[in-house]
Amino acid sequence: MTSYASGVSDLPLLGETIGANLDRTVARFGDREALVEVASGRRWTYAEFDEDVNRLARGLLARGIEKGDRVGIWAPNCAEWVITQYATAKIGAILVNVNPAYRTHELRFVVEQSGLRLLISATEFKTSNYRAMIDEIGFADAVYIGEESFSELSNRGDKYDLSGIALAFDDPINIQYTSGTTGFPKGATLSHHNILNNGYFVGELINYTEHDRVCLPVPLYHCFGMVMGNLAATSHGACIVLPAPGFDPAATLAAVGQEKVTSLYGVPTMFIAELGLPDFAGYDLSTLRTGIMAGSPCPVEVMKRVVAEMNMSEVAICYGMTETSPVSTMTRPDDNLARRTETVGRVMPHLESKVVDPDTGRPLPHGEPGELCTRGYSVMLGYWDQPDATAEAIDTARWMHTGDLATMDAEGYVNIVGRIKDLVIRGGENVYPREVEEFLYTHPDIADVQVIGVPDPKYGEELMAWIVMRPGTTPLTADDVRAYSAGKLSHYKIPRYVHVVDGFPMTVTGKVRKVEMREQAATILDL
Repeated sequence: MTSYASGVSDLPLLGETIGANLDRTVARFGDREALVEVASGRRWTYAEFDEDVNRLARGLLARGIEKGDRVGIWAPNCAEWVITQYATAKIGAILVNVNPAYRTHELRFVVEQSGLRLLISATEFKTSNYRAMIDEIGFADAVYIGEESFSELSNRGDKYDLSGIALAFDDPINIQYTSGTTGFPKGATLSHHNILNNGYFVGELINYTEHDRVCLPVPLYHCFGMVMGNLAATSHGACIVLPAPGFDPAATLAAVGQEKVTSLYGVPTMFIAELGLPDFAGYDLSTLRTGIMAGSPCPVEVMKRVVAEMNMSEVAICYGMTETSPVSTMTRPDDNLARRTETVGRVMPHLESKVVDPDTGRPLPHGEPGELCTRGYSVMLGYWDQPDATAEAIDTARWMHTGDLATMDAEGYVNIVGRIKDLVIRGGENVYPREVEEFLYTHPDIADVQVIGVPDPKYGEELMAWIVMRPGTTPLTADDVRAYSAGKLSHYKIPRYVHVVDGFPMTVTGKVRKVEMREQAATILDL
């Protein structure tokens, strides 16, 4: 049998826009809480939230924003981000998510490449002075959250009627710039249909109802926050809880207790940071039942601790990419711990997955590693104004090629074994860094580890392990790692080099930048 699976479902896809879906939720759950911004103490019921969304939507119309116009949002996690997401959707404007970590040249690229009409921005965040950068690129059409310009925008459109706007659920509604490892990022263009359904089915698979409260320490500008978080919540009448503008492990766990949160999201490094708090045992996590871990492969030991120590017995692993809205595969609550620690689950409802030979494109037998491809409602419309790049990623049969190496078993469970670009070929042997990382996580002194390939004149490539030590432990040497691995790992999988660090270079979504690690390794090892 070949590595192919399709997601069956008794539930049909939602054939509606994001605005129409929100209207239905408001009609059912108007008095229930929709949004809590813990840092400011501000709260909205669904009726109040919808009122603010509609007010901003009318304000955008009064500003001259029309269906199809691009409106940027550049801010850390805040209530205005969420309100802007739904307000733009109600009028058919295309929301352009601007990474909070962008510098001036990246901002200029996104503004120009997307043809931005208006930018809704914070004034500053952490070390970034957004106003100064906006002024530097000479972009005049900006309004600032927390200032009169934003209040004025929200209060200038009383005479505008939202009911007359003709929208289709296949209309583009969102551009998210992928953090490309080379060159400038590409703008994945997503429709109402793409992201509403993906958020809805993520929520369905972890059994969301109007009684759930979803804590989002993950960035809203990424699909993890705005789709798997916001849209999963609002399509089920659940409450969105924003614990802090940026990730803060203590603030996150405090919000869980204070707001009686039932679901917590994070990338593995976030959960590692939360579990590592000195006073971790003092937080009330009794209301948690589920959550999502995604963004990068989850170490088995971390998953076990999240289930056992954070009360998240139904936690799910999700896998996907921005270009697929984002989730393609997901574990289910009734999957055993092995399935939830050793795989990224099965294909989502209404989607297809296959594992193919990267050279021939032919599906491979079960268990053989190859490139994972996804097809279905979730595949993006394309990269904004980049037809050539779109054609490279999506083939003529509408399969999205992920660039990830995976295996699929006979029951359809998918295991990500690495990126095609991360595969290490040592002396003709294929080494998947993920396998080595999982083994090294079992060392009692290792808190986190990443493995990369570095050039070697004899073998072509050798393995290098970057290791974060547990507090109070002695840094490991290459000899230590070799001794620990001897007889447990094949000799060619044992790292030759060990580099002890405090953390890894990462994107703001929590993905480790192995390209940057390889660049640094060349200097460290004088290669």
